[in-house]
Amino acid sequence: MSGALPADVLVRIADATFGYDAVPVLTDVDLEVRATDFVGVVGPSGSGKTSLLRLLLGTSRPQRGSVERRSGLTVGYVPQLETVNWSFPVTVAECVLMARTGRRLPWPSRSERAAVAKVLDRLGIGALGGRHIRELSGGQQQRMFIARALLREPQLLLMDEPTSGVDVASRHDMLHLLGELNAEGVAIMLTTHDLNGVAAHLPRLVALHKTVIAAGSPREVITPAVLEQTFGAPMEVLEHLGMRIVLDRYDVDQPESESA
Repeated sequence: MSGALPADVLVRIADATFGYDAVPVLTDVDLEVRATDFVGVVGPSGSGKTSLLRLLLGTSRPQRGSVERRSGLTVGYVPQLETVNWSFPVTVAECVLMARTGRRLPWPSRSERAAVAKVLDRLGIGALGGRHIRELSGGQQQRMFIARALLREPQLLLMDEPTSGVDVASRHDMLHLLGELNAEGVAIMLTTHDLNGVAAHLPRLVALHKTVIAAGSPREVITPAVLEQTFGAPMEVLEHLGMRIVLDRYDVDQPESESA
């Protein structure tokens, strides 16, 4: 079935409906992820962003519709930091090594240690390999999980809210790093609720609220009509230096309080 996919398509979701305990989370979703994609999925909490990633990853299956993947596709996944047990007794290097499946020995081989060191250096955290994972900053934690995903040499990298809980500088560094990885041939899809800090900087966006509301460039997706349909509230969209800036219309329209 995957042989029917065009050469540039990694995953195709067609007319997919998915839910938990018969309650639909996603309905009639149509989406393609291409080999060159660097795309952000935007939507409010509960809109189905994480469930969409699970369908792409293959850990969940739709109740209706289909998910087709390129034969032999390798996928890396970076979870939300909030879902991680940071007290688990493991070092940075050990956590990254867990990405290797089918290992025959309980200890890493020389080649595996070299591969871990290389990917940690690539992400600028090579000196932190022996540190416990809870001793890292938010930005370092994200880089560790990206390193773990990259150890599998993925063609597609899926990331769930990768800039959540990190400062502005770390967010900027993260987007720069992801842009480099994409230029090197890794397709990237990330979820985000940060319309201005993240979404406006990505080449392609998908607005999601139970189904795909819109998909295209930031100019096509970051519009008042699309955002209101996606987030359920009116928003103002301004343009500054060629970038779309989103404002909550309540903040724009409401007069200042007269009380001191």
